[in-house]
Amino acid sequence: MSDNRQSLADLAGLTNTPAPVAQVETDTLPTQDAAPLNNSGPVPEPMPLREQILDKQGRAYATGRRKDAVARVWIKPGSGKITINGRDQEVYFARPTLRLVINQVFGVTEREGQYDVNCTVKGGGLSGQAGAVKHGISQAITKFEPILRAPVKAAGFLTRDSRTVERKKYGRAKARRSFQFSKR
Repeated sequence: MSDNRQSLADLAGLTNTPAPVAQVETDTLPTQDAAPLNNSGPVPEPMPLREQILDKQGRAYATGRRKDAVARVWIKPGSGKITINGRDQEVYFARPTLRLVINQVFGVTEREGQYDVNCTVKGGGLSGQAGAVKHGISQAITKFEPILRAPVKAAGFLTRDSRTVERKKYGRAKARRSFQFSKR
């Protein structure tokens, strides 16, 4: 195809006429400002925002779950202090990775240091509890500011992580591990 264009350009040079340009039918290609082809009815309006849900103290409440851990979370506007079971987050979650998990929600919504979080969490281990607190903060922040639901949902923080420990089966050492095989 490229040699064909070259020959047309050479022909234009010989005859002192402009080279022909390939014409593309513009009516068959969709354009950005063109209306959709099926005009079956009016354009639906975007989803209305949910209502802000607060308690009498002006806090938003939500429950978060992960593995066997359950976290009850209350958030309110403040200085960014996070209290878990009456202790500061640096004391309760000593590992920095667990604190990063909790603060992911505020990073996605760009609300670092704007909300005070008070939560009680029980059950499971530290990793499960950190995931439960993150899930609860995500749910509570969308109840406090419904406009933040889209970025939090896009990050996947509103979905409860359903992965739990698989049960042990009889005749096995663990859920899938067999006992050591003895030939004799």
